[in-house]
Amino acid sequence: MLRYAAPFLENSHKMIRCHLSTLMGRDKLRISDVAKSTGLNRSTITALYNETATRVDLPAVESLCTLLRCQVGELFEIVPPKPEVSP
Repeated sequence: MLRYAAPFLENSHKMIRCHLSTLMGRDKLRISDVAKSTGLNRSTITALYNETATRVDLPAVESLCTLLRCQVGELFEIVPPKPEVSP
């Protein structure tokens, strides 16, 4: 049986938001443009673009920040969980 440090919960709230799509739009870049410029796998970029990635390597973050001329905090944002409201 496989065990993970943090199990994926389908209905969990996103804690980290990725602004790759916004930054790419700002620079009028397509996923294929980013893949060619950074050497990253297209599926990695697509997962970040669609905010479905569950992990990302630091060299990938560095490549994206260099290409997009941004800081890590501009690419990723920590979103606090919404407090649950009792009925």
